Amino acid sequence: MNKLPLLISALAGALLLVGLLLQNAAIWQPAAVVTSVSFALGMNVIPALRTYQYTAWIIVAVVAAMIYPAAFTKWGSFDLRNKWLILLIIQSVMFGMGIQMSIRDFSGLGSTGKGVAVGLFCHFTVMPLMGLLLTKIFQFDPEIAAGVILIGSCSSGLASNVMVYLAKANLVLSVVVTAMATLAAPFLTPLLLKLLAGTLIDIKFVNMMMEIVKIVIVPIFAALLHDYLKTASETGRQTVNILFVLSAGWLMVLALGGWSFLETNVSSPEALQALELFSFLLGALVVGVIYHQLATRNPRLDEMMPYLSMFGIIYFTAVTTAAGRDNLLKVGFLLFLCSVIHNGAGYFFGYWLSRLFGLDKNSARTVAFEVGLQNGGMASGLAGSMGKLGTVGLPAAVFSPWMNISGSILANYWRRRPAENQPQEEAAHQATITAS
Repeated sequence: MNKLPLLISALAGALLLVGLLLQNAAIWQPAAVVTSVSFALGMNVIPALRTYQYTAWIIVAVVAAMIYPAAFTKWGSFDLRNKWLILLIIQSVMFGMGIQMSIRDFSGLGSTGKGVAVGLFCHFTVMPLMGLLLTKIFQFDPEIAAGVILIGSCSSGLASNVMVYLAKANLVLSVVVTAMATLAAPFLTPLLLKLLAGTLIDIKFVNMMMEIVKIVIVPIFAALLHDYLKTASETGRQTVNILFVLSAGWLMVLALGGWSFLETNVSSPEALQALELFSFLLGALVVGVIYHQLATRNPRLDEMMPYLSMFGIIYFTAVTTAAGRDNLLKVGFLLFLCSVIHNGAGYFFGYWLSRLFGLDKNSARTVAFEVGLQNGGMASGLAGSMGKLGTVGLPAAVFSPWMNISGSILANYWRRRPAENQPQEEAAHQATITAS
């Protein structure tokens, strides 16, 4: 029974070839979707492919959106690319990722300071500059070129932590670099985009900084609040509960007409923007407390959250692909080639610059993942906030699947070839962070 999806995939694949030979879209188009979906469902019976199942579903989203783009742009009169819907989904993705983080993760900063500095330096120099170089080589349209630079300027995502864990590299260093890169992103990402892509698209520095705070910092704050409440003292819990009541009251006032009042009576756009961000942070506090109460009653909820993140990434991959289908047909292959070079350069320079700066092999492998793997969700969210999901957001949709594939391959390769003389202190930190 477990092999039935693979059998269906094989039959649909044969039908796909027949349809292509006959140039009959009515045959090959549905056959392509069935082939990809059934293979994604059945590939877990092949041990060598189990780690790629998530990537397979991203490929399903791309295939379906390329063939039936109208199904992923609008449902009736509702636009699936709606700015607020994209923001909500991206925040859900980041919240699901943030659930896997812990306040304790930052405790490794003292013992990994040099590695963190090297990782952050390499991440925010190699990848944006490589993105700029590739846009000069491939001569993409301005908005697509800006998207390449954008994904290179984003922080690393939690996928890097997973790859480092699989590779048995320095997991403590990986977690701390990811955390610090995430905190630095609201300032460094818009700054780099302004410097490197300011001539390609209009970059509003403060607006983008605020958007990154909403997309990344707000949901991760909610997730870390849940983590804090697990071990908080009675005084700490009481303080959070008081803040929860005040925050919920403020949000209720806004919902009942308070925000319209502020828009009418606050003349300064900057002040209104600050109030909006303040309200988002209060909303994060409310969400964090409510989620903690739900997770306390159902401990398995934390385990389910990564699946919400995966669904969100698959969703905006499909929507982005559908929105940018025409552009993908023109430059899809070049964008894929660009993603391979960009990603490979991240691994190469991340590793060898780390070795040049004196890091051990395990730490260098870790920095390679931190540099080579970007936060595609952040890039897609920012593109959506600009209303340019089908152009600026297109590179993220192409780069993300390849980063998952290449990261898994490299992680398994290094796992089979452990670095010699792993320091005992690092091994102890590994055990601690894995247990956490």
